Amino acid sequence: MAYVIIGLGNPGPEYAKTRHNAGRMALELLAKEEGFEDFKLRKLAHASVSVGTIAGEKVTLIIPEVSMNLSGKAAPAFVKSVKAAKNLLVVRDDLDLPLGTLKMTVHGRGSGGHKGVESIMRTLKTKEFAQLKIGISVSTPKGKTKKPNGEEKVVKHVIGKFSPAEEPVLKKSLKKSAQSIRTFVEGSIEKAMLETNTH
Repeated sequence: MAYVIIGLGNPGPEYAKTRHNAGRMALELLAKEEGFEDFKLRKLAHASVSVGTIAGEKVTLIIPEVSMNLSGKAAPAFVKSVKAAKNLLVVRDDLDLPLGTLKMTVHGRGSGGHKGVESIMRTLKTKEFAQLKIGISVSTPKGKTKKPNGEEKVVKHVIGKFSPAEEPVLKKSLKKSAQSIRTFVEGSIEKAMLETNTH
Protein backbone atom coordinates (compact mmCIF):
# COMPACT_ATOMS: atom_id res chain seq x y z
CA MET A 1 0.00 0.00 0.00
CA ALA A 2 1.35 3.44 -0.86
CA TYR A 3 1.34 6.15 1.77
CA VAL A 4 1.40 9.91 1.22
CA ILE A 5 2.70 12.20 3.94
CA ILE A 6 2.31 15.97 3.51
CA GLY A 7 4.37 18.24 5.78
CA LEU A 8 2.97 21.75 5.93
CA GLY A 9 4.91 25.01 6.05
CA ASN A 10 5.84 28.07 4.04
CA PRO A 11 8.49 27.90 1.31
CA GLY A 12 11.46 30.24 1.17
CA PRO A 13 14.54 30.79 3.33
CA GLU A 14 12.86 33.53 5.37
CA TYR A 15 10.42 30.93 6.79
CA ALA A 16 13.00 28.23 7.49
CA LYS A 17 12.86 27.05 11.10
CA THR A 18 9.72 29.07 11.90
CA ARG A 19 6.97 27.55 14.05
CA HIS A 20 4.58 27.26 11.11
CA ASN A 21 7.13 25.00 9.39
CA ALA A 22 7.15 22.26 12.01
CA GLY A 23 5.45 19.86 9.56
CA ARG A 24 8.08 20.46 6.89
CA MET A 25 10.88 19.99 9.42
CA ALA A 26 9.43 16.68 10.60
CA LEU A 27 9.42 15.34 7.02
CA GLU A 28 12.96 16.54 6.36
CA LEU A 29 14.14 14.72 9.48
CA LEU A 30 12.29 11.52 8.58
CA ALA A 31 13.74 11.54 5.05
CA LYS A 32 17.23 11.95 6.51
CA GLU A 33 16.78 9.22 9.13
CA GLU A 34 15.34 6.77 6.61
CA GLY A 35 17.86 7.53 3.86
CA PHE A 36 15.19 8.66 1.40
CA GLU A 37 16.24 10.35 -1.84
CA ASP A 38 16.74 14.12 -1.71
CA PHE A 39 13.61 16.26 -2.04
CA LYS A 40 13.14 17.26 -5.68
CA LEU A 41 10.98 20.12 -6.87
CA ARG A 42 8.06 19.01 -9.03
CA LYS A 43 6.78 22.30 -10.41
CA LEU A 44 3.52 20.98 -11.85
CA ALA A 45 2.67 19.41 -8.52
CA HIS A 46 3.60 22.60 -6.59
CA ALA A 47 5.70 20.49 -4.24
CA SER A 48 9.09 19.08 -3.33
CA VAL A 49 8.93 15.29 -3.25
CA SER A 50 11.00 12.51 -1.74
CA VAL A 51 10.16 8.82 -2.19
CA GLY A 52 11.36 5.83 -0.19
CA THR A 53 10.14 2.81 1.73
CA ILE A 54 9.39 2.24 5.39
CA ALA A 55 8.73 -1.31 6.60
CA GLY A 56 8.40 -2.39 2.97
CA GLU A 57 5.72 0.19 2.20
CA LYS A 58 6.15 2.85 -0.45
CA VAL A 59 6.09 6.30 1.11
CA THR A 60 5.90 9.62 -0.73
CA LEU A 61 6.89 12.64 1.34
CA ILE A 62 5.47 15.92 0.07
CA ILE A 63 6.42 19.45 1.05
CA PRO A 64 4.10 21.98 -0.63
CA GLU A 65 6.06 24.79 -2.33
CA VAL A 66 3.18 27.26 -2.08
CA SER A 67 2.17 29.50 0.80
CA MET A 68 0.51 27.71 3.71
CA ASN A 69 -3.02 28.89 2.80
CA LEU A 70 -2.69 27.25 -0.65
CA SER A 71 -1.27 23.92 0.58
CA GLY A 72 -4.13 22.02 -1.09
CA LYS A 73 -2.58 22.73 -4.50
CA ALA A 74 0.09 20.15 -3.71
CA ALA A 75 -2.34 17.34 -2.84
CA PRO A 76 -4.25 16.25 -6.01
CA ALA A 77 -1.17 15.06 -7.91
CA PHE A 78 -0.60 12.45 -5.18
CA VAL A 79 -4.02 11.75 -3.68
CA LYS A 80 -6.29 10.81 -6.57
CA SER A 81 -9.45 9.76 -4.73
CA VAL A 82 -11.30 9.92 -1.46
CA LYS A 83 -10.31 6.29 -0.92
CA ALA A 84 -6.62 7.17 -1.42
CA ALA A 85 -6.98 9.89 1.25
CA LYS A 86 -7.27 7.06 3.81
CA ASN A 87 -3.50 6.60 3.40
CA LEU A 88 -2.76 10.30 3.71
CA LEU A 89 -1.21 11.81 6.81
CA VAL A 90 -0.96 15.60 7.09
CA VAL A 91 1.78 16.74 9.47
CA ARG A 92 1.33 20.30 10.73
CA ASP A 93 1.90 22.76 13.55
CA ASP A 94 -0.75 23.32 16.20
CA LEU A 95 -1.25 26.49 18.27
CA ASP A 96 -3.50 24.73 20.77
CA LEU A 97 -0.71 22.43 21.90
CA PRO A 98 2.40 23.45 23.84
CA LEU A 99 5.78 22.82 22.25
CA GLY A 100 6.87 19.27 23.03
CA THR A 101 3.35 17.87 22.72
CA LEU A 102 2.11 15.90 19.72
CA LYS A 103 -1.34 14.68 18.79
CA MET A 104 -2.37 12.19 16.11
CA THR A 105 -6.01 12.36 15.06
CA VAL A 106 -8.14 9.83 13.22
CA HIS A 107 -9.61 10.31 9.76
CA GLY A 108 -12.46 12.75 9.43
CA ARG A 109 -11.47 15.34 12.02
CA GLY A 110 -11.78 19.07 11.30
CA SER A 111 -9.02 21.54 10.51
CA GLY A 112 -9.06 23.26 13.90
CA GLY A 113 -8.85 26.56 12.01
CA HIS A 114 -5.52 25.61 10.39
CA LYS A 115 -5.50 27.27 6.96
CA GLY A 116 -3.18 24.71 5.36
CA VAL A 117 -5.41 21.81 6.43
CA GLU A 118 -8.53 23.69 5.30
CA SER A 119 -6.95 24.15 1.88
CA ILE A 120 -6.24 20.40 1.57
CA MET A 121 -9.79 19.53 2.66
CA ARG A 122 -11.24 21.89 0.06
CA THR A 123 -9.04 20.59 -2.75
CA LEU A 124 -9.53 16.89 -2.01
CA LYS A 125 -13.20 17.39 -1.10
CA THR A 126 -12.76 15.13 1.92
CA LYS A 127 -11.52 15.26 5.49
CA GLU A 128 -11.00 11.51 5.60
CA PHE A 129 -7.30 11.68 6.32
CA ALA A 130 -5.22 11.50 9.47
CA GLN A 131 -3.37 14.45 11.00
CA LEU A 132 -0.26 14.69 13.12
CA LYS A 133 -0.25 17.93 15.09
CA ILE A 134 3.00 19.33 16.46
CA GLY A 135 2.58 21.75 19.38
CA ILE A 136 4.21 25.16 18.85
CA SER A 137 2.83 27.29 21.69
CA VAL A 138 4.76 28.52 24.68
CA SER A 139 3.70 26.92 27.93
CA THR A 140 3.70 28.17 31.52
CA PRO A 141 5.88 26.44 34.15
CA LYS A 142 2.77 24.39 35.04
CA GLY A 143 2.46 23.18 31.45
CA LYS A 144 -0.53 25.31 30.48
CA THR A 145 -0.57 26.61 26.91
CA LYS A 146 0.06 30.34 26.56
CA LYS A 147 -1.64 30.94 23.25
CA PRO A 148 -1.18 34.34 21.56
CA ASN A 149 -4.33 36.49 21.36
CA GLY A 150 -5.61 38.32 18.28
CA GLU A 151 -4.81 37.64 14.65
CA GLU A 152 -1.75 39.88 14.47
CA LYS A 153 -0.09 38.21 17.48
CA VAL A 154 -0.97 34.75 16.17
CA VAL A 155 0.60 35.48 12.78
CA LYS A 156 3.70 36.93 14.45
CA HIS A 157 3.98 33.82 16.62
CA VAL A 158 3.55 31.20 13.90
CA ILE A 159 6.05 32.80 11.54
CA GLY A 160 8.43 33.51 14.41
CA LYS A 161 11.48 31.32 14.95
CA PHE A 162 11.97 29.00 17.90
CA SER A 163 14.10 30.46 20.69
CA PRO A 164 17.47 28.84 21.54
CA ALA A 165 15.89 27.49 24.76
CA GLU A 166 13.12 25.83 22.73
CA GLU A 167 15.47 24.20 20.20
CA PRO A 168 16.16 21.02 22.27
CA VAL A 169 12.42 20.55 22.90
CA LEU A 170 11.71 21.05 19.21
CA LYS A 171 14.40 18.50 18.30
CA LYS A 172 12.79 15.89 20.56
CA SER A 173 9.38 16.75 19.18
CA LEU A 174 10.50 16.30 15.56
CA LYS A 175 12.20 13.01 16.39
CA LYS A 176 9.01 11.79 18.00
CA SER A 177 7.01 13.01 14.99
CA ALA A 178 9.22 10.96 12.67
CA GLN A 179 8.56 7.90 14.85
CA SER A 180 4.79 8.54 14.79
CA ILE A 181 4.88 8.71 10.98
CA ARG A 182 6.73 5.37 10.87
CA THR A 183 4.11 3.73 13.10
CA PHE A 184 1.32 5.16 10.92
CA VAL A 185 2.95 3.71 7.78
CA GLU A 186 3.42 0.36 9.46
CA GLY A 187 -0.34 0.17 9.22
CA SER A 188 -1.77 1.02 12.59
CA ILE A 189 -3.23 4.44 13.22
CA GLU A 190 -4.51 3.13 16.56
CA LYS A 191 -0.98 2.23 17.66
CA ALA A 192 0.34 5.53 16.27
CA MET A 193 -2.30 7.43 18.23
CA LEU A 194 -1.52 5.51 21.40
CA GLU A 195 2.21 6.13 21.05
CA THR A 196 1.83 9.78 20.09
CA ASN A 197 -0.96 10.94 22.36
CA THR A 198 -0.02 9.36 25.67
CA HIS A 199 3.45 10.83 26.21
